[in-house]
Parts: sequence; C-alpha cells; structure tokens
Amino acid sequence: MKKERLLTLSFFLSPMMVMVILFYLLPLLLTVYISFTRMRNWNVEKYLTDLVGLYNYQRLFYMFQHDPTFKAVILTTIVFVGITLIINVFGGLGLALATFFVSERPASGFRLLWLLPRMSPIAVYSLVWYYFFHGSDIGTLNSILMKLGLISEPIPWGQVVPWGAWSIIIFVNGLVGVSFGMIVFTSALNQIPKELVIAARVDGASAWEISRRILLPLMKWHFLYVLTWQFLSLLTTYPHIFLLVEWDLVNKDYGTTLALYVFNTAFGRGEQDQGLAAAAAVILSILGMLGGLVTLKVLHFEKMIKKPRGDF
Repeated sequence: MKKERLLTLSFFLSPMMVMVILFYLLPLLLTVYISFTRMRNWNVEKYLTDLVGLYNYQRLFYMFQHDPTFKAVILTTIVFVGITLIINVFGGLGLALATFFVSERPASGFRLLWLLPRMSPIAVYSLVWYYFFHGSDIGTLNSILMKLGLISEPIPWGQVVPWGAWSIIIFVNGLVGVSFGMIVFTSALNQIPKELVIAARVDGASAWEISRRILLPLMKWHFLYVLTWQFLSLLTTYPHIFLLVEWDLVNKDYGTTLALYVFNTAFGRGEQDQGLAAAAAVILSILGMLGGLVTLKVLHFEKMIKKPRGDF
C-alpha cells in the first residue's frame, strides 16, 4: 500500500520535479561551476575549463574591503531589502485589514487601484515614475513643488545620495510589493469564519481589538509566507531598478543592488565578467537561503507544522 501511494505521489510530483531540476537546480550548479572559472565575455571555449579556485570570491572580498562602489552596492542592498520588506509586508497587511471592515463594493474598487501597478508592464510602470521624479522642471514632483513656491529650482531627486536614490527605488518597488501582500492577506481573511467577527462585534469589540485578538493570530501561516517570499523576491529583483538606473533617474552607485550588480557584471556594456558575476550570484543565493531559514526559525515554523493532537 505504501509503495503504491509512493508511486502515485511520484507520478503527480514528477512534472514539478523536472521543472525544478531543469530551471533551478541545473542553473544553480552551472553558476557555482562558473564562479570557479575565469569566464569573460561568454568565451566558453577559452574559459570554461580554466579553473581558478576561489579567485573570484577573493576578488569580491577585496572589493568589499577597498572598493567604495561595491560597498555602496552592499549598503544599498541592505537598506533596500530591509525597508521595502517592512513596507510590503505590513503595508499589505494594513490594506487587507482596512478593506475587511468596509462593504465589499468599495473594498473591491480600492483593492483594484492597488493592483494596477502590478498589472502594468514593467517599462510602462517605471516610465511613469521616471517622469514623476525627473530632476528637471518636466518632472511632475518638481513642477508641483515649484508652482506651490516650495522650491525655486528643480531638484535631481535620484542623484541626491544616498537617501534620494534609495527613496525612489524603495517607493517604486514597495508600491508593487504591497499589492502582493494585500492579495494573500485578503484571501486569508476571507477564510476566517464570519461568526467569530460577528460574535466579537456583539460583545462590543472594536475593529482594532478584533484584528489583534482574532484575525492576526489566525493569519500566522500567511504572514510567514508573505514575509519569506517577499524577502527572497526583493533580494533577487532588479527589473524596475535596472530601468531607473539605465535612464539616469537614480544614482548608479546608490541605485544598484547586489542582484542588479550581478546582471550588469554578466550582461552589461563593455567588459563582461561572468566568473565574478557567478561568484556574487552564489553569495546572493547563500544569503537568500540563510535569510529564509532565519525567518522560518524566528517565526517558529517547526511548531506550526506539528501534527495536531487527536486520533487523525
């Protein structure tokens, strides 16, 4: 019986396992291998067998110690991931709770507005904020502030380092990420029995008390999922940031995260250094795994997956 069940499970899991192996495991192994080579400009024939050991990792460590540009990349990554993660998780949770206590029609319209950034193409969405934060008088923000008399000349917001560049990339990515948390938390709230909320209302509980004592404790799984997913996503995301940097809206040094640094090093203009990019990608993967494990540990994931008491 156990053998038949195992075969059945293997049959249904096999398509996903094939995808994981082809699109995740093999690329990861290839990246690790390239990180030990001197690969440049995608010259596979010349460099694929040119093993250099930990040379690329030593280069990264040296850059971390002595290269101000690379230090800015690391600092930007920490600030970007940390602040945007807080905005995405708690912003999405706040929106879900806020729309939970209003009637369905206005709540649906409000959620739809927050979904528009996620539904928009990346280039279109980034272009909107490019013109909004543009450092000349054609920028929407500068135009409004100048008409109000708050500033006398345009401010190059994205070139004000470091917080000007950080604020823009955090704002642009945070606005997209909040909608993801809102969707997950809204789905979680809709699964909570309405009787619990109705009974609390009858007992005179406020919306805050209902949220704190009933809704939030029942959303631990969803909070853990959103927090972990958003952390891993922010650690590896770069499309919006790439466009904002490429269009010179934000400062290149303080607008580049480690994920974007990997992309630019491997595929950017001029000299391409795939060995160095692969080493940085491996470190990024290790940070992601360690961060995910710490998140699961802090939120007591092992307690949430224990078998329930009883006969079943």
